[in-house]
Amino acid sequence: MEPVLVVGASVGGATAAETLARAGVPVVMLERDTSRIKPCGGAVPPVAFDEFDLPESLIARKVHHALVHSPSERTVEIEVAGISRSNDDYIAMCCREVFDSYLRQRAVQHGATLIEGQLTDLVFDGAGVTATFRERFGGARQQIRASAVIGADGAYSTTAKLLGLPNLPRCVAIQERIRLPAAKMARWEDTADLYLGAEVSPDLYAWAFPKSDHVAIGIGTGPAHSKRARELLANLKRRLHADLEGGEVLLEEAHALPMQPRQHMAFERAMLIGDAAGLVVNTSGEGIYWAMKSGKMAAETLVASLPDVSLAALRRYERQWWKSYGTMYRFLVWLQKWGYGNPRQMEVFTDMCRNQDVQRLTFESYMHKTMTPVPWLAQVRMTADIIAAQVRHYLPRRRTQQPAVA
Repeated sequence: MEPVLVVGASVGGATAAETLARAGVPVVMLERDTSRIKPCGGAVPPVAFDEFDLPESLIARKVHHALVHSPSERTVEIEVAGISRSNDDYIAMCCREVFDSYLRQRAVQHGATLIEGQLTDLVFDGAGVTATFRERFGGARQQIRASAVIGADGAYSTTAKLLGLPNLPRCVAIQERIRLPAAKMARWEDTADLYLGAEVSPDLYAWAFPKSDHVAIGIGTGPAHSKRARELLANLKRRLHADLEGGEVLLEEAHALPMQPRQHMAFERAMLIGDAAGLVVNTSGEGIYWAMKSGKMAAETLVASLPDVSLAALRRYERQWWKSYGTMYRFLVWLQKWGYGNPRQMEVFTDMCRNQDVQRLTFESYMHKTMTPVPWLAQVRMTADIIAAQVRHYLPRRRTQQPAVA
């Protein structure tokens, strides 16, 4: 049997490769450069560690609190907890160089072959796929014959391009890893911060995420403001100057994230997963879990259908994905547009985060990756709070009449 070719060996590609290898399907991972560290905030939901059998040693820090900072620097402290309390009420902060390496090595241990090289061409025929790539070391051109291809090669996916698909609209994320003195690091011991405001992100948000021995400080912004990314990051650092004083910049990282899912993710002998398929949620920019989940789902579709790799067989992956997660993605697309639309709306969004029902439902959904039903009484409370916040921040305030001057 000819192998399945997985283009990209980050979290999604490695998960797909391991799933195939465990099922006895020969698989080759083609990764452009395994030494490259994927720039990323690194937040992973607890459910991923159970679902993908991951050791907790991959967690650089467990965060149990979040702070949301409005444009006017009003803050809301949120406890990371779902509807029912459990030991899994936390956000796992991971370093991608450790996380990705573990997943790649595990796939190889289960039988996947790892090759470092850059995909340059795909030729499909009735019997399979011929992939051409350039070796990382030496630059020699090589070819692989495969039965099917899984594109896990990110927002700038070469696989998608070779399939004739258009580029997706992309946002830009840029961050610095900063090592702080112990006294300063204590500020971030158990808290992740989100910052709203046009000076740090006109249409998304900025963040400060703690890791084991440093803090990742970054911003995300959409296509209209991507050229200002470094300026926005500098503004964030000025906003956090007191908390970052005495810090040492270890690394600066930048990457692109797709802003919308692709219309189709499955084709004749080919599927796209993770960022290559546009599977990043708009409100948070979260992609790690969704890359792993889509990688596993695509691989399981192949395992069930081989040797049939027709469009009809592989499109089952696409239908299953949107049946499971379509409602969640549509809601989060709307929430991103509603919550980050302008500075006043960011103030409303901050006020919404004060609502206890919003907090519990948000983290219940985040930690367990399900759309949690909203009780009618909670809907009433949330609606009332949102309307009150809209009135507070949009209606002009009455000016106090000044006494006439004689």
